[in-house]
Amino acid sequence: MGETIPIAVPRKGRPLESVLDRLASRLDIADLADEISSTLRHEKALTKGTLDPAEENVYHRLADYSAVDDPTEPEYTLVRDTRAGKPRRIVFDSVTIPLDDTTCLDVPTDDTAIQLVGREEPFRSLRTHEFALGFDSADLVLEEVVELRPEPLDRIADVNARIDPADTDVQVVTGLGDTVYHTLMGSPEAVPSATSLDRDFLAEYDGPLCIEPRYERLVRAVLGTSALEDVEFRYPADGREEEAAIADTGVGVYLTVTGSTAREHGLLLGEQLFPSETVLLESTPEVTTAVQDVRALLNGDLDTELGVER
Repeated sequence: MGETIPIAVPRKGRPLESVLDRLASRLDIADLADEISSTLRHEKALTKGTLDPAEENVYHRLADYSAVDDPTEPEYTLVRDTRAGKPRRIVFDSVTIPLDDTTCLDVPTDDTAIQLVGREEPFRSLRTHEFALGFDSADLVLEEVVELRPEPLDRIADVNARIDPADTDVQVVTGLGDTVYHTLMGSPEAVPSATSLDRDFLAEYDGPLCIEPRYERLVRAVLGTSALEDVEFRYPADGREEEAAIADTGVGVYLTVTGSTAREHGLLLGEQLFPSETVLLESTPEVTTAVQDVRALLNGDLDTELGVER
């Protein structure tokens, strides 16, 4: 096999599944994508204790899953989970995908492949120039490198304009559409009736705002520093459910899929502030002609030729 383009991807969870879905829509790898996703969902259920393993020994399961002699078959590895007791958890490690004529690349398809390489935080691997391409949550980009400005940030498309080139060479190429929103929430007591729970409300608000500590910089970027001049951040106590803490505080920002748990705590759902979306990233100095072709394939620029509906 000739040139192989390595791509950093998350090791597990929704972001990795989104990457696999994108690849399955561009390449003929639906079975491979399903195999990896199903294996990791099964292992997640074992780690959480919702399933009993047929094979108790995690190393035996790891050996059963991994095909170390064939790079085109997925390989997995073990990490320590953050749950109580820190159990070992099987996560994705790597797989090589040869590119055939259906990809419409300008490079010789017989000699080109992509290798998905699992990383805990792919964005940081691109920042250190280990990879030219990678996928990670847009949240991490906001948490680490976007400039904090008085005006708010509410679109993935505007992220690159907030990245200082002196700070990092990494740029966002596109989002994958697996959107979960950071959402403004409030209790009926804190939000007067007939008042819209949105950015305008927050601009006039001068009370506590409950957020997760790790999201403080993200929230400052998303809301803009002007809107937060009279706001005091509060954080959930250890072990306290985020929505419950927001209900006690009165107003907060939380990453929610459906909002059902928030409603169970009597919270009103307000404006969707920013999409927590998996994004395709590139480290500009590492981009070669071959990388450009692979990036175009992953980005969807070749959809017309491939017949893929965007």
